[in-house]
Amino acid sequence: MTERTVLVCGVGLMGHGIAQVMAMAGHDVRVFEPERARAEAGIKRIAGNLDRSVAKGRMTDAERLATLGRISIAGSVEDGARGVDLAVEAVFEDEAVKRDLFARLDAGAPESAVLASNTSSISIARLAEAVRAARRPMVVGMHFFSPVPVMPLIELIRNTDTSDETELTVRAVAAELGKQVIVSQDRPGFIVNRILMPFLAEAMRAYEQGLGTAEDIDTGAKVGLNHPMGPLELADFIGLDVCLSIMEVLFEGFGQAHFAPPAVLHDLVAAGHLGQKTGRGFYTYPRG
Repeated sequence: MTERTVLVCGVGLMGHGIAQVMAMAGHDVRVFEPERARAEAGIKRIAGNLDRSVAKGRMTDAERLATLGRISIAGSVEDGARGVDLAVEAVFEDEAVKRDLFARLDAGAPESAVLASNTSSISIARLAEAVRAARRPMVVGMHFFSPVPVMPLIELIRNTDTSDETELTVRAVAAELGKQVIVSQDRPGFIVNRILMPFLAEAMRAYEQGLGTAEDIDTGAKVGLNHPMGPLELADFIGLDVCLSIMEVLFEGFGQAHFAPPAVLHDLVAAGHLGQKTGRGFYTYPRG
């Protein structure tokens, strides 16, 4: 295994998991959040995950301590980017925020560093426009799935300038993490969310039209379609704000009605009911 220095920008729901698996694979990991308290909270979540792994016999206490010892907090994007081999952004699904971050990474990272985005829907080519032309071959989509330590998939998305060497680097890192790679063209939603979001949207429309209760709709998918989670509880798990953002990107990109976010989703997000992370979405949490 090649030991790398990795910067993870954003250590929320996705970012803390990315930082965890990178550190578990033996990489030196730096994490950045604009507020240090949020970075510390992300590391605390990682520590809790590792504690549970030790309790279940999946790792030793020495391995837990070694993993945590590989993670440090960067004081700024520029400080964190110095000397890195790979930078992964996992900030909110907002193109302007991501482009600003990429410009800062471009200014601070070595010329050889790969800049990867964990975006679930935004064009990699548009994000690459934020960096110098010479850097664009090192810009790539590296989309993880939640929860990152458990889900074994990475979507690799090339923009028109992404080099073969950059793809090989991402594939090598994915192998070190024990992840399987699929390659998507740089189109709205990529592969997984282009399939998933219309399914979630149709379940939401069925719910808002009174076709069935949330429980019955989800049970129909779990029992009738053999899905591990129902579409409404999955949307709550992903975050209804995230689902809304992805559906808006898909609808803007394709203009087809089945990609449009349903009214009930707009209403829940506007009310601040974002799913599990706020305690209420299509369900109220904790359930049961």
